[in-house]
Amino acid sequence: MLAVWRAADGIEVFESGWTSDHFYPMHTADLSGSRLEGWTTLTALAQATRRLRLGTLVTGMHYRHPAVLANMAATLDVISSGRLELGIGTGWNELESSAYGIEMGTPGQRSDRFEEACEVLTGLLSQQTTTVEGSYYQVTNARCGVRPLQQPHPPICIGGSGRRRTLRTAARFAQHWNFDSGTCEQFCRARDVLYQHCADIGRDPAQILLSSQVRFTGDPAQTAAAAAAFGAAGAGLAIVHLPPPHTPAVLEPLAGALSELS
Repeated sequence: MLAVWRAADGIEVFESGWTSDHFYPMHTADLSGSRLEGWTTLTALAQATRRLRLGTLVTGMHYRHPAVLANMAATLDVISSGRLELGIGTGWNELESSAYGIEMGTPGQRSDRFEEACEVLTGLLSQQTTTVEGSYYQVTNARCGVRPLQQPHPPICIGGSGRRRTLRTAARFAQHWNFDSGTCEQFCRARDVLYQHCADIGRDPAQILLSSQVRFTGDPAQTAAAAAAFGAAGAGLAIVHLPPPHTPAVLEPLAGALSELS
């Protein structure tokens, strides 16, 4: 992973690098494999790179109190010289949460908690003091230990496509919305819902970067074509998921295929 990030840092077509926020191996039935914690790994990778923007795709909000996460984010924004993208989501992994004794709650409870957490995060990162009296979080005249370099705060990337709540929260708080997986048609439907929520609150949807995750199949041209399809549907960024084993050898062919699109 370190070798891939260092190599990508020197290839202009790659704009950002992302870790994920899970504690068990994903997309496999074998749970005995290794899994690096996302935020700690991201901090190390920030020191190994100079250009790439970086973030977690996305942080499960129920894993950490948002006041703690705000201090983590502000610190990493300073450490990375202002390159942090603050990726957040409601959280969904029942297996991890149950094993660790971390309560997820119902979908409605997760959405309520997530919206409160966004208030705490944005307040602490952009204001001198923050007070939130919520059902899940209560902070009183709270301060963040360090100010982030990006003002008013690092861009918030909200991941998820829940039509009624997640996309509404994204319309309110996000500077970047990420579509996890699915077809271009599903992306377009979610995009339209997001834009309607923006219209409902009087926000210009052009203020929100749209991105989609694209799985690397081993074929650079095929991956680039998938990225182009989402681009035509309105995505301004394709985030290419590179499955293990990680090797920088995949980057130059992939960069060449992506560059041909421009």
